[in-house]
Amino acid sequence: MTLIDSHCHLDDRQFSADRDETISRALAAGVETMLAIGSGDGPPDLECAIRLADRYPFIRATIGVHPHDASKATQETFDCLRRLASHPTVAAIGEIGLDYHYDNSPRPVQRSVFAAQLDIATESKLPVVIHTREAWDDTVALLRQHWRGPGVVHCFTGGPEQAREALDLGFHLAFGGVITFPKAESTRESALLAPLDRLLVETDCPYLAPVPHRGRRNEPAFLLEIVKSLAMIRSVTPDEISGATTRNFRSLFG
Repeated sequence: MTLIDSHCHLDDRQFSADRDETISRALAAGVETMLAIGSGDGPPDLECAIRLADRYPFIRATIGVHPHDASKATQETFDCLRRLASHPTVAAIGEIGLDYHYDNSPRPVQRSVFAAQLDIATESKLPVVIHTREAWDDTVALLRQHWRGPGVVHCFTGGPEQAREALDLGFHLAFGGVITFPKAESTRESALLAPLDRLLVETDCPYLAPVPHRGRRNEPAFLLEIVKSLAMIRSVTPDEISGATTRNFRSLFG
């Protein structure tokens, strides 16, 4: 079974003591490719995922400013993103978007930085990885205004109405450990209605470990539990889910 983790934070400090071992466990579990998300601690360092991808041939990278760090972005940040977008390991701009749960950056600043990065993705002809939390309407409004390309709504936890809206915009939906949580019924409904060719799976590690690992540090080796859960939701085999999500990843990210 071939698995691809479409969203993982392998640069996170929680992996500092055993990053190589974590990656080895992922490979042993059948995870052949990992998309390392390059938001890190925010500007000025925009290359945390690229450093990983340069070291490991089975890791690909994204670049971008997370909404938490939007207030750190400057014109130099955007110029640097434009330069890095041509790096051979970079597959997408992300994760970018809006987060109104914590409001670590002022909302107007988040919206401005999000829009600027959508424009950079358009210029660079790269897909986008979207983060949205408690900001759905504003996220969709900015996507309608600034985006006409492919992308993925990562860690999708919305209900069927939001799922249809994202799909209508042309996005893939990436499901993670949340679909294994007992109270996530509306998210499971979204995972059922999404077309098979628009699904991705992710861990978002070190966060949101799936059942039966919930409460522990998440890691790419746990991706199989998410695949099994998604297969059960859709009444298909795990092999069908792994095959489809692998094809979808390669189609979206090249």
